Amino acid sequence: MLATGDDVPDFSLKDANGKLIKKSDLKGKKCVVYFYPKDFTPGCTTEAAEFSQDYKKFKNAGIEILGISPDDEESHKKFGEKMKVSFILLSDTEKDVAKKFGVWGKKQFMGREYMGVNRSTFLVNEKGKIFRVFEKVKPAGHAQEVLEAFKN
Repeated sequence: MLATGDDVPDFSLKDANGKLIKKSDLKGKKCVVYFYPKDFTPGCTTEAAEFSQDYKKFKNAGIEILGISPDDEESHKKFGEKMKVSFILLSDTEKDVAKKFGVWGKKQFMGREYMGVNRSTFLVNEKGKIFRVFEKVKPAGHAQEVLEAFKN
């Protein structure tokens, strides 16, 4: 997994509307890059709802939010509309970006092992460097935790 001090790797993913978003689009911006397993699941819904609820606070602080999952653009569009998501949801169907960040790996649920996205958040400064990593994120209260980390 990428760590504090690492550069954000190059990426190019489509958002819910099919627009290509690249690493270079983030140049000079503070960003939250959060990886989540799947649209419409309980934890992911909680996380998206809290980031949406606090989105104005992030925007006022000059911080962009990118939510990335393996879901396709159509799923992100439906999820974004239902959850009233104001920030960018990116589709990583090939899991290439999740692998670059080191969040694609073994998971366990009810005694079953499988490959999936490990819920993680990366805070990025204006120079494209990661300055904080949250691993094994608990969705409830995470948006506030991230906002506080940017203040400190």
